[in-house]
Amino acid sequence: MKIKTKLRLGFGFLFVMVLLFGFISLYYMNQISLSAKVILKDNYETLSYTRDMRSILDQHDLPLSKEMIVQFSRKLDLEQRNVTEVGEGQVIHTLKAAFRVMTNPTIAQDQQIMALAKIRIQLMRIDRLNMDAILRKNAVAQEAAKKASLYLVTAASFCFLVLFSFIVNFPGFVANPLREFSEAIKEIGRKNYKQRLRFDGSDEFSELARSFNEMVSELNKWENSNLAKIQSEKLRIEAIIEQMQDAIIGLNEGQEILFMNKVAAQLLNLNEGEVVGLNVKDLMKKNDLLTRILKSEGSLQPIKIYADNKESYFQLQKREIVVPVVDDQDGFVVMETGKTAGLVYILNNITQFKELDEAKTNFIATVSHELRTPISSIKMSLKLMDDERIGMMNPEQKQLLEHIKDDCSRLLKITSELLDLAQVETGNLQLNFVKTHPEEIVNYALNAVNFQAEQRNIRLELITGDHLPAVNADMEKTAWVLINFLSNALRYSPDKSAVQISIIEKNKAIEFSVRDYGKGIDEQYQKKLFDRYFQVPTDGNNKSGSGLGLAISKDFIEAENGKIWVESEIGTGSRFCFLLPVAE
Repeated sequence: MKIKTKLRLGFGFLFVMVLLFGFISLYYMNQISLSAKVILKDNYETLSYTRDMRSILDQHDLPLSKEMIVQFSRKLDLEQRNVTEVGEGQVIHTLKAAFRVMTNPTIAQDQQIMALAKIRIQLMRIDRLNMDAILRKNAVAQEAAKKASLYLVTAASFCFLVLFSFIVNFPGFVANPLREFSEAIKEIGRKNYKQRLRFDGSDEFSELARSFNEMVSELNKWENSNLAKIQSEKLRIEAIIEQMQDAIIGLNEGQEILFMNKVAAQLLNLNEGEVVGLNVKDLMKKNDLLTRILKSEGSLQPIKIYADNKESYFQLQKREIVVPVVDDQDGFVVMETGKTAGLVYILNNITQFKELDEAKTNFIATVSHELRTPISSIKMSLKLMDDERIGMMNPEQKQLLEHIKDDCSRLLKITSELLDLAQVETGNLQLNFVKTHPEEIVNYALNAVNFQAEQRNIRLELITGDHLPAVNADMEKTAWVLINFLSNALRYSPDKSAVQISIIEKNKAIEFSVRDYGKGIDEQYQKKLFDRYFQVPTDGNNKSGSGLGLAISKDFIEAENGKIWVESEIGTGSRFCFLLPVAE
């Protein structure tokens, strides 16, 4: 029998059992419902009619008005049509006769009073008959409910036993063969190619077992025929790795040392022959340098290691070993996919490049520092020349002097930026973290650019939230970033326009943003905007800076555990933003 047929029969049996239990439950629930309805339908209305008739008699004196007589007669007729109990019809007949006597104006009043008393007695008899019936029918309904509950419990127990037996036994039809397949596959994973499966029958498992046995046989042939070739290739690869100048460490998927070349062994002070095959976690407990390397996870920051009798710098690269999964069909090897077989760690010695970079940084810092003094002196001399007490200048000289002052200011700004850059690159950037209110940072920046904005008739609009929390930041450095944003916005904004400064709280952080309504920045330049020395091409109308301001701003904000970015579209202007976490 096919597996699909077995599954259909099994689930069909479950479906039939569920339907059977459902029908039994519905039948007995309906019986209980009918018993309850009989009580309400047959007797409750009678009690309601007698209560209404008794209320008319209690609330009105004799003789009754025509309206009350009509109401009483209506209730009496309804009760006559709702006779349900034995003897109730005779009582209603006596009640009607007494009602006729009570409402006959020709009969004496004492006889009417006697008729009224008789009516009350008959109403009580009707109530007693229906109350007794309610008690009797309630007992019948309870008995029916008990019987239905017994039948339901019996049916539920039977269904439970049948279904429990089915749940225990039926999965074995599928689970047992699958377990055998799983154990056989594990043996194949251990390279036990003598493993075979045997199933009797003609179902899918038997066909799968035959295919599995054929596959194992072919794997055994392939293993025996390619073992020598694989061994040769392995030795060749090991020789290539051993000759490489970079330190290389290889791990397999079980976190065991697969290979380690001579350079890596010397660097880690290990014996390459002894560590191969050992678990790397055990080695990490004894070797701190190996722990640093493996926990760096391919960080962009170089690793400093004492090697070659000096402090050396190494750049770690982490590579995943992907082995192709192949299938041999009719003599042709078909590549299907790849699987991870381990990791390779490569340590590139970048000491020479690091030394050159430090020399470049030191040179820039020295030159920038030496240039600041003469530039400041030139700026002071220009200020003196601009003083009319020294002498008057013609308009051409005055214009040349302004150009020289602008260029001098630009040179002073560039040297300051180069000094800041040198601090960042050498790791000497010092931040003075204090709790500061965002408004103080913004006001500091606005005071610095107010004069520049007034000269261009540009409005500085401040948008801020209420009761903003403080941030833990270096006020000088953060204000420097905001001033840089504002200077760029003023430079690229048209005259008589507006620049918006916004401070809002967002996800336990404060977002500072500066928006201008200039030409905007092309999307192709936005990703490079915070790179060092990068400048967006201009049309010549605006003077470009050194290309360092935004790069230094990025370093400052990231050093304060913040985030910086830009949003811009051509024709709509730009929005420069940075985010600082709220102080705890």
